[in-house]
Amino acid sequence: MTTAPRLLLIYPATEKLGWVRRFQLPSLSLKQVAAATPPEWEVLLADEIHEDIPFDGQFDLVGITAMTHQAVRAYAIADRFRQRGIPVVLGGIHPTVLPEEASQHADAVVIGEAEPVWAQLLNDLRAGRMAPRYRSIPHGDLLEIPWSRRDFLAGRTYLTTQTIQASRGCPYDCPFCTVTPYFGRTFRYRDPDDILAELRTFDRKLTVFLDDNILGDPERAKPILRGMAGLGLRWGGQANLRFAEDPELVSLLAQSGCIGIFVGIESVSGPQANHPKTGSRFSQADLIKRVRDTGIVLEASMIFGFDDHDESVFETTVRYLEECAPSIPTFHILTPYPGTALFEQFDREGRMLHKEWQHYDHNQVVFRPKQMTPEQLYKGWRAARREVYRWPSVLSRVMQGNGKLINLAYNVLRRGGVYGDDEVVYPKGPDGSLGHNQGMKP
Repeated sequence: MTTAPRLLLIYPATEKLGWVRRFQLPSLSLKQVAAATPPEWEVLLADEIHEDIPFDGQFDLVGITAMTHQAVRAYAIADRFRQRGIPVVLGGIHPTVLPEEASQHADAVVIGEAEPVWAQLLNDLRAGRMAPRYRSIPHGDLLEIPWSRRDFLAGRTYLTTQTIQASRGCPYDCPFCTVTPYFGRTFRYRDPDDILAELRTFDRKLTVFLDDNILGDPERAKPILRGMAGLGLRWGGQANLRFAEDPELVSLLAQSGCIGIFVGIESVSGPQANHPKTGSRFSQADLIKRVRDTGIVLEASMIFGFDDHDESVFETTVRYLEECAPSIPTFHILTPYPGTALFEQFDREGRMLHKEWQHYDHNQVVFRPKQMTPEQLYKGWRAARREVYRWPSVLSRVMQGNGKLINLAYNVLRRGGVYGDDEVVYPKGPDGSLGHNQGMKP
């Protein structure tokens, strides 16, 4: 091993993004791994969205992160480095929930969060005793992590490199979501002073919180928001809409410099509409209006394909959103990710069309819906997206709230993605049934 060991961290890409890559964010998981790496290591990044991977380079260790849709590419990359005798570590959500599969392509697999075990893994590597598994189990309600590194991102153009995480975990355990299996059932927050100290090191305004629910525990979120009020930041994040039940929290959100918040409404009817995360004693239209009246852009996410959904759900959802008027509507196809209760249910029922992970991306149907065909689900999702991004629909939303210029800009950007995507082909077998490559892009 060289005197100054070299670590290559890789973010796999699954498609060519063109100019859109300028609106991407750097991988927070790799920023955290870099921060947890002892200073005697030289840390390099290969973000495949922006650059080719240096397969011929000399490295002492390669670390690759992988969500489910990245797994196939991550495995291919890992195999190439291992063929050269370079050890590879795989981590992230997919290797965490399927460590046996990931182990076929790695010398070690990190199960769970990397920060608590990373230094030990590196020490073991240098001592020649690296173990095949390193497991981190979340506990307590306090999150203690190092400040993420940004220096090794130089030379790449991102929307911003100022990404941060104030909390992890979620008690709601939605059957389709990987957050609880990965980060635990409790909201774990960092100390507010630590968060604010890191934010004060940011030299630009635009900041993105990558928490799954930054406002999940209002009483622990409020000190953070109060402290941000004088920092001059402009930031976005993700929460559930129930935060708007608290007028003080909405006011603090606006005062803190928030310009956009993503919320999961999930469904207009059925169990998901009445889930503890989404159900409220207030109407969703009232809650959305409270947020939009502050000038904050509110993006509402809907999912199509739950078992109570039939073909009427698309029209019902579009009309519902016309009434609620979020700044931006976002539609996703239900995706049963491995490690979730939904995946286990559909797999047990024989409803999975395939397990070709590269197609598990929210934009393709990988299972058999209960009350419609996969093709009907896909085409309904596609039609609904186009309906809400027709110019009359866009202008109607923009005119119903404050901050009209920024709302229009967000809608124009989103409209470009909706009307510029490629349609998926749904081949059928000789008997008229769906073929094995159901849901694949041509």
